[in-house]
Amino acid sequence: MNNEFLEMVKPPEEVHGEKPSDSNSDDILSELPLVDPDCDPEHPRKVNFSDISSAAFNIKTGIQRTPCNRSSQLSQMFNMDLYFKKEYLQVTGSFKERGARYALSKLTKDEKQKGVIAASAGNHALALSYHGLLLNVPVTVVMPVFAPLMKITMCRSYGATVVLKGDNIQKAKEYAMRHGIEKGLKYVNGYDAPDILAGQGTIGLEILEQVTCCVPDVDAILVPVGGGGLIAGVAVAVKTLKPEVQIIGVEAETCPSLTEALKEKKPIPTKVKSSLADGLAVPTVGGNALATALGLIDKTLTVCEECIALSILRLIELEKAVVEGGGAVGLAAIISGKLLELQGKRVVSILTGGNIDTTVLGRTIERGLAVDGRLIKLEVVVSDRPGGNAGSVPFKNRKASPFLSPSSCQTRPMDNCSTIVIKIAACKEIPSHKNSLSVTSAKR
Repeated sequence: MNNEFLEMVKPPEEVHGEKPSDSNSDDILSELPLVDPDCDPEHPRKVNFSDISSAAFNIKTGIQRTPCNRSSQLSQMFNMDLYFKKEYLQVTGSFKERGARYALSKLTKDEKQKGVIAASAGNHALALSYHGLLLNVPVTVVMPVFAPLMKITMCRSYGATVVLKGDNIQKAKEYAMRHGIEKGLKYVNGYDAPDILAGQGTIGLEILEQVTCCVPDVDAILVPVGGGGLIAGVAVAVKTLKPEVQIIGVEAETCPSLTEALKEKKPIPTKVKSSLADGLAVPTVGGNALATALGLIDKTLTVCEECIALSILRLIELEKAVVEGGGAVGLAAIISGKLLELQGKRVVSILTGGNIDTTVLGRTIERGLAVDGRLIKLEVVVSDRPGGNAGSVPFKNRKASPFLSPSSCQTRPMDNCSTIVIKIAACKEIPSHKNSLSVTSAKR
């Protein structure tokens, strides 16, 4: 058994390397004030176009210039000229690399030597760890205890120190800030630090360059919204060069933090519910992000879980792209029918990331099929004797109704112990096929 596998299966206490201490360091840390000088809600800092231009020049050799391709099938399906900016093709699988790279490059010599710290359950942690390795900057990432083992392992493979702390991202953030103060590490906010906003804004510059080099101007850009850093940076970049382009923010309906903040013109704590778009589940939009974005966003809207699941399925089937829930909300907004005014227009949707857990992906595909009317679930009562279920599930058109997989079938015994109930998931190609499916139950 190799050492790499042993590292992966260590319990949480060993993964982050913390050892018990006679002194209660947590109590000492809890007494320290939580102050992030880069993200003071009382004194927000706006990012301007020159910041984004500087970021674009600075990071151009350190990140991928991702493609922005037209989707022929989805353009025809929704009657619009639809393009996808494919940020999931960055090395660590998300747009977060842009801001992380720029933030690390702007550190002072002393800050680079001491290192940085951040709180993240996924994409920001991966991006910071990877570019910290490339730029020789020590990185510590504090992740909630529920963080996926694969993401923990990847961060460690990039040389980052991983600390598992807290049962939610807010507690992880509080610990990271206190630990950073104690150790002299600079805290890097993943969605509101000015350098992060500037780095994310470079996506807007690339979209205008890539799309308008071949066709007339872009009419609208759909931007996923979590903490607001991405839409703030993109809005500044695009509106400075092409003020007529619509900037439309898309949130999961389970966490409409930007929508609420725009109403009050200040960050408003929002209750967060579980969502496929877990990367967008930021309860309070960033103060710098909101101050930067005010007056530049044309519209915000929210999308339901069903539309997110269906958009992930559409991207897999038609674009051959595996995209996480947060990255698929732009297409979900189109699918929902809330953007009919964009029909006949040229629209770009940013696919922000592709780091979706494989177990979640499987369930999401099945949910998308159900939303699309292509998945039927059945219960059949059959004999528990050998051969008792033979011929019990006759389909009039077997070729059009294949079982999804053996794992889609579940059984449970009946009270009389002589029969069982089989739960079956069957997939079909066209909605009208549902009427041709017939099942008979047998009890022998």
